[in-house]
Amino acid sequence: MDLLEVQKILGHHSILTTSRYTHLTSHIAEHSSARINDLMSRFTLHWGTVL
Repeated sequence: MDLLEVQKILGHHSILTTSRYTHLTSHIAEHSSARINDLMSRFTLHWGTVL
């Protein structure tokens, strides 16, 4: 997700405020990636449909 979109969602007036709260370490990024992969593995994708 684009940082400017995150700024809009959070309602920050300054991108600096958003960047302060969205700093990711490599550990957090790896953990997030694993959680997303786990979530997506629950879906079965077929051409044109999602089950």
